[in-house]
Amino acid sequence: MRFLECSLRPPVRATTLVPLVAALALCGCPSKEAPPAAPVEVVVADVVQKDVPVFMELVGQTKGSQDVEIRARVEGYLERFYFTEGAFVHKGERLYLIDPKPFQATLAQAKANLATVQARLDQSKITVNRLTPLEAQRAVSRQELDNAIANQDAARAQVDAAKAAVDTAALDLGYTNIVSPIDGVVGTTLVKAGNLVGRGESTLLTTVSDVDPILFRAGISEADYLRIARRADELRAARGDEKTAVQLLLADGTVHPDTGRLEAVERAVDPTTGTLAVQITFPNPGRLLRPGQYGRARFESEVKKNALLVPQRSVQELQNLYSLAVVGADNKVEFRSVKVGPRVDGSWVIEEGLKPGEKVVVEGLQRIRDGATVSPKAAAPAAAGSGAAEPVAGAR
Repeated sequence: MRFLECSLRPPVRATTLVPLVAALALCGCPSKEAPPAAPVEVVVADVVQKDVPVFMELVGQTKGSQDVEIRARVEGYLERFYFTEGAFVHKGERLYLIDPKPFQATLAQAKANLATVQARLDQSKITVNRLTPLEAQRAVSRQELDNAIANQDAARAQVDAAKAAVDTAALDLGYTNIVSPIDGVVGTTLVKAGNLVGRGESTLLTTVSDVDPILFRAGISEADYLRIARRADELRAARGDEKTAVQLLLADGTVHPDTGRLEAVERAVDPTTGTLAVQITFPNPGRLLRPGQYGRARFESEVKKNALLVPQRSVQELQNLYSLAVVGADNKVEFRSVKVGPRVDGSWVIEEGLKPGEKVVVEGLQRIRDGATVSPKAAAPAAAGSGAAEPVAGAR
């Protein structure tokens, strides 16, 4: 029977054994794990600690140290003007001429009136001198002498009035020749030749501005003023009692070659703006600056002691939130939120969230995550700058 059962079984083919053997071989071999990824290489920089001067910028406008309005002081027709508009004029240089002929006639009439009353005065003096001894001899009455003396006094008063009229006429005639009262830059003429000026009011003709030195007026907030005023003694001691040097940044981004000095602070805060006006004087020998120009006055407001600085490219900003990646002693990355201060050349001042001696990631921030292990590489040393802190982002 066993022989019959064995003979009835179908023969096993070799083709069915090959997959089975291969499967058994795979199941019997141990599996190998994938090798761990190499640490990401990043560029790091040391946190620098040093004293940093902080600068403040105030937006303002220039004005002449003297802005003199040239007005017509007498009524008349403007004959001509003698200056080149926008040019530099000297003190006493003729600017305008108002038709002088009516004033010359008035002066001549005043002089004639003076001569008339002067003759009357001389006649009254003669009369008084003749009657005085006669009255002493009782040859004339006292009333006649008193009348002669009264006429003499009246004539003397008329002479004084006539002299005043002559002076007034001469003064008005002098006002027809309008000259520059100062050395400065003259503006464009507001009235052309042939126009009637001075009727009912002193017509504005032009303006002359003394632009060397030139003034710069700006407004400072109450909070900034109080902060600077409290540190004034400290800054003065650091500078040796010298006045604060102020730079002027012009509209094209250039810096005025001459530094200015703070001259005056307004006595009261403007209630409409809440600011306190300050006045700064800048030398302007080349007359580059003109009244009405806008600019930014930049000056040192404080010194941050032992400030922490990191490269600007190491700081990430998102919706006014700042963060950076710190590499620890075990080469692991930790992302931190920090509070930034002013900028110093190509660096940020970090006020909170960082300690001296730590390292921050400068390059490779996009390839790392919090807690990742990295391979740090020191950054190349940056070129030395001025070391002056710029205003804090968002500050005036």
